[in-house]
Amino acid sequence: MYKYLFGPVPSRRLGLSLGVDLVPKKTCSFNCVYCEAGNTLNLTVTRKAYSDLNEVKKELVHYFEHNSDPDFVTFSGYGEPTLDTNIKEVILHIKKIRPDINVAVLTNGSLLNEKEVRDALGLADLVNPSLDAATEKTFKKINRPHKKIDLQSYIDGLIKFRRKYKGKYHLEVFILKGFNDNKEDLLALKHAIERIEPDIIQLNTLDRPGALKGIRAATYDELKYIIDVWGFKNVEIISTTGLDKIRNNAIIQDIESSILETIKRRPCTLDDLTKILNKKELEIKKYLEKLTNENKVTMEKLERGVFYKSLI
Repeated sequence: MYKYLFGPVPSRRLGLSLGVDLVPKKTCSFNCVYCEAGNTLNLTVTRKAYSDLNEVKKELVHYFEHNSDPDFVTFSGYGEPTLDTNIKEVILHIKKIRPDINVAVLTNGSLLNEKEVRDALGLADLVNPSLDAATEKTFKKINRPHKKIDLQSYIDGLIKFRRKYKGKYHLEVFILKGFNDNKEDLLALKHAIERIEPDIIQLNTLDRPGALKGIRAATYDELKYIIDVWGFKNVEIISTTGLDKIRNNAIIQDIESSILETIKRRPCTLDDLTKILNKKELEIKKYLEKLTNENKVTMEKLERGVFYKSLI
């Protein structure tokens, strides 16, 4: 069991992703109303060594010595990863021992106005910050930031990073009904996004209970309306909320894809897959039987149990 690593987790956006979580649970510069991990316990903008750098390095070496390489190593978790001053050294370490593996950073972007943070994240292959509001009132209402965070400095940091960053730059916008979906907020966001110039804009909304009770997700049609209002061509909807007409097929394809992407990299038992994919055994078994009947998966009985292997 690792302290700083988790997964790998199959992802439609990142393939098989090994997570790195450097800061203590719910240590963040925001206290977003929609956060599925609950309220922030340590609301801070203080950057320091929250993690033990030597231990993080040891865990990474151990993981790569005993497992197949993931598609991405992703800095994320229960807090804001850029608060940890070790993040640059950890990225450098990953690039040293596995130079061919992509590194991603999922961040709220609030500290990108600091040069040290921009320099550290500049080493990553993909940086995915967020921007949920471009008006002061809505910013404080939805993100509930630390009092030292200024909205314009926050947006300026996203712009400054974009100007020099050579990797993939994706901007996530989280939409909540009644919070940031009105015309004023949408137009303010559009103006900010035009200045930031991300490669891709990712629209998301609530999928599980958030930190604040009573908040409501935007429907698929409402998210599509936002795309029409903005007029951008590089927008993708990453939330599955409201996709009633296509949801079942999408979920089936996603689970099947997750199983195949996992066992392509290393054979797994049924128990392995339930733990990796965080699904019930009966559900995984159903898809394995389907994939086996379609000659996409084969089985091999070994000492530890029956292992499933990909045939495609």
